Amino acid sequence: MAMDYSSHDFLLSHTKDILAFYEPVVKDPTGGFFQNFLDDGQVFDSKTRHLVSSTRFVFNYSEAYRRGYGDHYADWARDGLAFIEQEHYLANSNHYAWMLGDTIDKTAMAYGHAFVVLAYAHAHMAGIVDAKDKLSDLYSWLDDNFYQPDHNAYADERSGELTTLDPYRGQNANMHMCEAFIAAYKAIGDQRFLERAKRLAQKFAGELCDLAGGMIWEHYHQDWQPDWQYNIDKPDDLFKPWGFQPGHQVEWTKLLLQLHQLSPESWYVERAKSLFDQAVKYGWDKEHGGLVYGFAPKTYEFADAQKYFWVQAEAIAAAYRLYKVTGEQTYLDWYQTLWQYSWDHLIDHTHGAWFRIVARNGDKITTEKSPMGKVDYHTLGACWDVMDNMTAAPN
Repeated sequence: MAMDYSSHDFLLSHTKDILAFYEPVVKDPTGGFFQNFLDDGQVFDSKTRHLVSSTRFVFNYSEAYRRGYGDHYADWARDGLAFIEQEHYLANSNHYAWMLGDTIDKTAMAYGHAFVVLAYAHAHMAGIVDAKDKLSDLYSWLDDNFYQPDHNAYADERSGELTTLDPYRGQNANMHMCEAFIAAYKAIGDQRFLERAKRLAQKFAGELCDLAGGMIWEHYHQDWQPDWQYNIDKPDDLFKPWGFQPGHQVEWTKLLLQLHQLSPESWYVERAKSLFDQAVKYGWDKEHGGLVYGFAPKTYEFADAQKYFWVQAEAIAAAYRLYKVTGEQTYLDWYQTLWQYSWDHLIDHTHGAWFRIVARNGDKITTEKSPMGKVDYHTLGACWDVMDNMTAAPN
């Protein structure tokens, strides 16, 4: 008999299992969290710290505390914020360094700063800090340094001194900005965050999506016209892969339906369905199961057929939200199918948590379960999103 992955008790147990993988080893006694773990939990790089991991751990532990998983998680989230402010923050240029370690990458990334917003928003929701002023300051700083009002979008990257704006434009930073601003609005009720999140959705899941033929494209020129060639030789790039990304189609599905809960508009649901339906139509591997990392425009050939943990996790959350809002059984079926694939191939039933990546056929290809950037934020977040929507009224 197939497991019922839509059981609240299952999801509660699974999130606790994920946290348990990190529990004994994650805290660095000198400050912050270790960020690179092998399958069995051993730390394989104790020095390097990525802003994305530093902030995502704050999200994990703020939510774990808010949901009653343990009082110590409040201290962990508070310590994580202190590390971000003491180590990542660069007072001379008033921003957060992208990478710390033997060498420091001081580049100011909109993507990374979106996660600073997310961390403070969830810490505020958990009652760990009062982040109202901090979030307001971050909104203004992002406006001053990255927002392009003529395009209703954020640029991607500034030099460490904030003097030079890189010509690259991308959707990924904007997608996570939308996510972070939804959280900030929920945290402090500042209408600016909700309005900006809605504007980003209209831009990327609306106008630019239409421009790219009905799916989310990743890369753009300075004038925000699609750059179809950017990283064409790097379909497996961690942050800027070439190709249509099924994981980002379904991640936008989730965000559109979150916005629909806060400010209902029929187009959110229509576009959410379209993005999800195309992601599974073109991205589901009919031979081996699982959603692939990317596929090519026009031909829809797989550009990278490996299976990434976060792609399946975001699809799980998206499928459940679509089921709740539409009542259509097909989305609940996809929810179960995605869970079953993940259970069979991506979840480590020996040591806990999820493997980051497996080969197209499901074989293991690395012993690095959780290198920088992962921290199981996607898997925990997906489970918690589903749990929250189990009791939510249909919208």
